Order: sequence, then structure tokens, then C-alpha cells
Amino acid sequence: MTKKKKSADKKAKTDSEKLAKEINEAVEPTIDLEDSEEDSAAASEEIDLVAEVAEYKDKYLRLYSEFENYRRRTSKERLELISTANSGLMEAFIPIADDFDRALKAGTEGAVEGVELIFNKFKNTLESKGLKKMETTSGDDFDEDFHEAITQIPAPDKSLAGKIIDIVEPGYFLGEKVIRFAKVVTGSKD
Repeated sequence: MTKKKKSADKKAKTDSEKLAKEINEAVEPTIDLEDSEEDSAAASEEIDLVAEVAEYKDKYLRLYSEFENYRRRTSKERLELISTANSGLMEAFIPIADDFDRALKAGTEGAVEGVELIFNKFKNTLESKGLKKMETTSGDDFDEDFHEAITQIPAPDKSLAGKIIDIVEPGYFLGEKVIRFAKVVTGSKD
């Protein structure tokens, strides 16, 4: 429960307690055993009206609190939606970035320079839109929140059991959200 919600609930409780005290103070002087039936009926009606006002005030405070919670939640969701609005576009660009990586590894000297220039411009554009490459290296612990194990092989060393042995495809973040998990090969513990 957030501090603001606790504060709103506490305020509503305090307001309800004040209202109950006001009702008691309003009711006490009006009740007199010697009053006539007419005065008694008026006092009873007054008590009912004060109780009804208290009930409506309580409902109003609860509705107001719910509305504030709704407003905060929707504004947070709106900000998250805006920050990840390009995720579909970015996901479409990721395989292109992978192709550039492969071309750089397999190309000749002259072609490599041209592809490097294109790739750097493309990469800078993606980064300016909020795309970040995951920093994953061999030997890191496997974390299912960031990695997807596509296969498992016998660990070449006991220290690599349950750890990442090879990265097949890197993972990517858009802002703080993972939009593609790193595809990795892990070492088996057997």
C-alpha cells in the first residue's frame, strides 16, 4: 500500500470519526424524555438525516480515493505505453542488426568498411530510440529474466555448470523492458 493511499485511508477514517462525534453531539441535546411526541419525531428525523449525511460523506471520500488511485495507475500505464510504443518497429530491426553483424564477420576488407559505416549509423539510430543491447558474456550466470536457453551442452569445466557457455543471439532492452531475450547455450550440471 502506498503512502498516499495510507494517508487517504487515514484521512477518510479520521473524517468518519469526526462525523460520528458530531452526530453524537447533535443527537444528545435533542433527546429529552419529557419532550412531546412531535419533538421526539423531529429529533428522530434529525438523527436519520445526520446519519444519512455521514453515509454520503463516507461514500464520497471512498469514491474520491478510488478515483485518485485510478488516475495514478492510468497515468503510469500511459507513460509505460509511450516509452515502449516503438517496440514492434525495434523488434523488426533486430534481425537486420544481426545480419550486419554476420556480414562484418564474413566480409572482405573494402566491403567491411562500408558495412561498418552503415551498421554504426543504424546502431546509433536504434540507440537514440531507446534500444540497448544486453551485456551478456560467456561464463555469466543464467538468468531466465534476461536469457533464453536454446540448448544445453556438457560443461567443458565444472565451474561453467549452469552458466552461459555461448551467446547465439544477443538480447535487447527498450528502455527498461526486455524486448528480446538473449539466446544462449548453457552448460549442463551433470
